[in-house]
Amino acid sequence: MSTVDHAAELRTGARPLRGGGLYAGNARAVVHRGWRATRSTNWLVMVSGLFEPIFYLLSLGVGLGGLVGTVTSGGEEIPYAAFIAPALLAVAAMNGAIYDSTWNVFFKIRFAKLYEGMLATSLGPLDVALGEIVLALLRGGLYAVGFMAVMQVLGLNLSWWALLALPSVLLIAFGFASVGMAVTSCLKTFQQMDWINFVMLPMFLFSATFYPLSVYPEPIQRVVQALPLWHGVELVRGLTTGAVDAGLWWHVLYFAVMAAVGTWFTTRRLRALFLG
Repeated sequence: MSTVDHAAELRTGARPLRGGGLYAGNARAVVHRGWRATRSTNWLVMVSGLFEPIFYLLSLGVGLGGLVGTVTSGGEEIPYAAFIAPALLAVAAMNGAIYDSTWNVFFKIRFAKLYEGMLATSLGPLDVALGEIVLALLRGGLYAVGFMAVMQVLGLNLSWWALLALPSVLLIAFGFASVGMAVTSCLKTFQQMDWINFVMLPMFLFSATFYPLSVYPEPIQRVVQALPLWHGVELVRGLTTGAVDAGLWWHVLYFAVMAAVGTWFTTRRLRALFLG
């Protein structure tokens, strides 16, 4: 059965597109198709991404942490491993969401012509955008759940507030997935896709992931504080260490806006590419 036929089969009858011809209310068809495809062909590649942050945690948090000792976070002295673990949790969510919403989406747009087929059915561009973003969110969420289990085993969740880290990580994944897909919809060659890694690697290294923001000069601190990963790291670190205050809501708002803007832009791009 073709992808287009399967997507059409999942519908329970044709529905008129709402929102100016953008949405049919059937994003689940895209999610179901993507989940079946991943389960049958790419599940090992997807699961393998879980181990990267675990290796970082064991080598740096446990290994280097034996030399560093403790660091100050939220006015409290905490073990170095407990300092970097929530940052790596945010990174795991980012990586899972970005990789699924960039390379996979790029192939579907430029080579498989998958979205062109989907939009030839009664699906709208918002259905496709939401479906693909949810798929990326599921991958980011899978990484987060696995990594949180490792943190719990190692005793690195220092507060009951850590229970809220999982929904926070899903919000982080949503933000990165929506923006990742929006950016990918504008790229045309594999060479341009390398720009994504060019942006992600410095953000991973410098977003207060491995050391406090205070080590930077003040002008550099302002740059770091504009990065989305820094907001994710601060949000998750505050929850897992118990350093909870009203300032965490600014990080939540940042990702809520990021997700909304990314989803809106992706929807418009898919409409322009395939229905314009």
